[in-house]
Amino acid sequence: MKYSDYIHESEIQHKTISYNHLTPKPIKGDLNALKPKKIKIGPFKALNLLGPYTYIRILEQIKAVFPLAAYLFLFQLLILRQPIGEASTICLGLIAVIVGLAIFMEGLKVGLMPFGTIIGDQLPKKASMKTVLVIIAILGVGVTFAEPAIGALQAFGSSVDPNKAPYLYELLNNWTQPLVLIVGAGVGLAAVLGTLRFVKGWSLKPMIYLSLTPAIFLTYYVWLNPDLRTILGLAWDCGAVTTGPVTVPLVLSLGIGIAASAGKGDSSLSGFGVVTLASIFPIIAVLSLSIFVSFQITPDEIINAYNLKAQSISESSVELTKWDKTPLVEIVAGIQSILPLVIFLMIVLFGILKSKLPNNLVTGYGLALSIIGMCVFNVGLTYGLGAIGAQAGTTLPAAFMQIDVSEVSPIYSQTLGLTIVILFAWILGFGSTLAEPALNALGATVQDLTNGAFKKSMLMYSVAGGVAFGIALGVGKIVFAFDLAAVLIPLYIVAVILTYFSTEEFVNVAWDSAGVTTGPVTVPLVLAMGLGLGNAVSATEGFGILSMASICPILAVLCMGIFIRLKQKIN
Repeated sequence: MKYSDYIHESEIQHKTISYNHLTPKPIKGDLNALKPKKIKIGPFKALNLLGPYTYIRILEQIKAVFPLAAYLFLFQLLILRQPIGEASTICLGLIAVIVGLAIFMEGLKVGLMPFGTIIGDQLPKKASMKTVLVIIAILGVGVTFAEPAIGALQAFGSSVDPNKAPYLYELLNNWTQPLVLIVGAGVGLAAVLGTLRFVKGWSLKPMIYLSLTPAIFLTYYVWLNPDLRTILGLAWDCGAVTTGPVTVPLVLSLGIGIAASAGKGDSSLSGFGVVTLASIFPIIAVLSLSIFVSFQITPDEIINAYNLKAQSISESSVELTKWDKTPLVEIVAGIQSILPLVIFLMIVLFGILKSKLPNNLVTGYGLALSIIGMCVFNVGLTYGLGAIGAQAGTTLPAAFMQIDVSEVSPIYSQTLGLTIVILFAWILGFGSTLAEPALNALGATVQDLTNGAFKKSMLMYSVAGGVAFGIALGVGKIVFAFDLAAVLIPLYIVAVILTYFSTEEFVNVAWDSAGVTTGPVTVPLVLAMGLGLGNAVSATEGFGILSMASICPILAVLCMGIFIRLKQKIN
């Protein structure tokens, strides 16, 4: 029996029998009948049982969040010599991030994932391929709205100056919902093509070539337009935002389930490719939307509308309501992001497929955790991650230039200060990547696929080094104000060339490695830091760091793969 068949049968086709069905039931009127004793668990025993369960899940998130937060705090206090503003609020926000992510990830595992696995197994059996692909496309849109990092993207619209970047301001403030929807459509299309790749056994190489061609062409077109040029950072950053903890596991479980049902799930490459496509298609979607918006409204009209709005607000002296001053806004946003996805999955499973869940109680518990976790995380994102990221970005220029928030700036000479800033970004990227749990899983998979030739540690350090150089390069882009396209286009051309000379296994690993580096902690933190840094140095916009952090690990892994092949041939 093949191992893949065993996994498929054990995860999907297994049957569970309750212990209550195996125990004799008491007979009325029979005094000698066996009467099972009720199990009583006191509060202390309950804590002992739940303690290890909770500890492991909380500890995983602490490992991801605490080192980054400590690094930012210490760097600001010791190197930049700046106090931490609202330190207690930020600490409480970071605690909310840790707790929220732990609850959400557990809910994702026991609540949302079973839906993806069962639907993936049942869809090909009970529906046509067209119906399957439509459902997957809709699911791609739904998971995008549910991504924790997508909320961070929407929250940064108010920090954009319409006079410097009119179309960027317009997209993030007046086209917010269409922006998220078009990004979701890109993810949906990626999920459809990824599923077809699973079923048909297509190679990833031509799909990369075909998807990158319009992405690079549109990038060049937008770059030629000075008014649209500021969109590039946002568009390419969206590719990183979409490959988060919701999209990747849910879409993958669905696609692999379909492939297994179709008898095509035995390939060692099953599961690779969706992350790559889900990173590229949102870029194309955002660039296309920006071009469409440019035909609908001129930069002068955007600026005039902004000035009129600002004037009306100042004249009316509108104060924030009690509602706006509380975390209830973030809680409602969390419910709105998860609940529609849950309802859609229920409609597909119960309404279309007429199927059942193995354990309704456990799944319901998981779904409740998903919603609660997202709400708590959103609160932590606003008051913790976003705040510390923005603060770090705002105070960072004090190392090499005079800024208002620092009385002792510039702290160092310009050369030394810039060196410290770039080194800070490099260490931040390296440390945050090694802390990502998904990278460990990818490293173990790669080590198995290559029979130990590409060791787990080698992959992890390659990816971490690539992300470190990418974030450092992204910070340099903001500080030195060089064009993003002038760097991205050549780097992706080099990536395409390396892809051509690489084997299919390394291509799959390399292009998917960019997705595992953009987790729910790294993305909001880097986005907030980039925008804070951009405002501090009076840059046009602060996007683009994530796009650099995505391409550099791809290049690093491809180069490492070619090096290993050459080494094997020599030996």
